[in-house]
Amino acid sequence: MATIFDKIIAREIPADIVHEDDLCLAFRDINPQAPVHVLLIPKKPIVNLADAAPADQALLGHLMLVAPAIAEKLGVGGAFRLNVNNGAAVGQSVFHLHLHILGGRSFAWPPG
Repeated sequence: MATIFDKIIAREIPADIVHEDDLCLAFRDINPQAPVHVLLIPKKPIVNLADAAPADQALLGHLMLVAPAIAEKLGVGGAFRLNVNNGAAVGQSVFHLHLHILGGRSFAWPPG
């Protein structure tokens, strides 16, 4: 079953896209939790981080390198939070791996 993120990748649902390359897509969250709140998703469908395989290592590394470039492009530079939820019990609501890039305000620790 296709997720909403699969439909965004296929351009069946519009999104405010801020980055795209052969491996991933990033777009503004429709319910932002910070002035900058972008979702970075692999184009390859992976349910969550725990479902990634050793063959996904390069893709996961790519996401980790693209995230700071997106933060820089959006004006938050080196001050951003990167969040990955793994499973419904911790807040994952779309079951397609995605990284939240959040910035533009202060964050407390521990989160949530």
